[in-house]
Amino acid sequence: MKRGRLPLTALRSFEAAGRLGSFTLAAEELLVSQAAVSRQVKELEAELGKPLFERRHRNVRLTSAGEALLDVLSRAFDAMDASLSEIRGRRGGGLLEISSEPSFAASWLVPHLDDFHADHPEIDVVVESDMRLIEFRTHEAEIAIRHGMDARAWPRVAAEHLADVELVPVIMPCLMAEGTPLRAPADILAYTLLHEENRSAWQRWFAAAGLPDVPPGRAQIFTEGNLVLQAALRGHGVALVDRAFAAEDIAEGRLVQLFDISIRYGAYWLVARDFKRLSPKARAFRQWLLQRFAASGGS
Repeated sequence: MKRGRLPLTALRSFEAAGRLGSFTLAAEELLVSQAAVSRQVKELEAELGKPLFERRHRNVRLTSAGEALLDVLSRAFDAMDASLSEIRGRRGGGLLEISSEPSFAASWLVPHLDDFHADHPEIDVVVESDMRLIEFRTHEAEIAIRHGMDARAWPRVAAEHLADVELVPVIMPCLMAEGTPLRAPADILAYTLLHEENRSAWQRWFAAAGLPDVPPGRAQIFTEGNLVLQAALRGHGVALVDRAFAAEDIAEGRLVQLFDISIRYGAYWLVARDFKRLSPKARAFRQWLLQRFAASGGS
């Protein structure tokens, strides 16, 4: 097909729908109607003579032809986006945008940012606290920090390991002094358990402690880890928290770690579209972050 006849609007609609896995989300990103996206994809399929999506009742799924085309288009659009950004000078100057999960931003990144500024006073850092998966397009951060079980959690991006997440139980000293003596792991059940998202982490911890079938008890459930840590610091109950995030509070006596039992819960990863294409200031941040975790083990 000659370049002058390439259906660029339809290709853009298909790429957004395939990348996001949804015609509705593609329409929101492109600021058009869902019907327009659907029509353009159908026209592209008619042009190619092959279906690109399997249409189901509540969602769509790429066919093998769709997967192949999406891979090519995403790389092409990313390359165009990066080139336009460089021409505009978006990543020039001293401003660096970082996207970080809220827990990491509040419990580790913000407390350590002064160290980065001391080494690189010419770089101003903008921290976007966000749990969603970003696509590293023009309007988004250049580099991100995310939690995941492995490096394959994010399609079409590069990921580098920062630190494993090790969860340990902690409690406020005054709450422990006033409540049931904590002589064995089962004694924790006398307290309110503080959970992140669901009860699965505590179930895993009790199983590691030799109690695989603990009954559900009093609970408070929060959407992210920093809220769990803050609840523990206010004496709401016993929390499972990342050892690295609670290290300072434990060292200064605001929290007490209970028992020498921990569980692994995924890891934090440094994520970017392509580490080889980072701006100089993003490369400096990446190097600083990797060195800090290598030297301190995440604390």
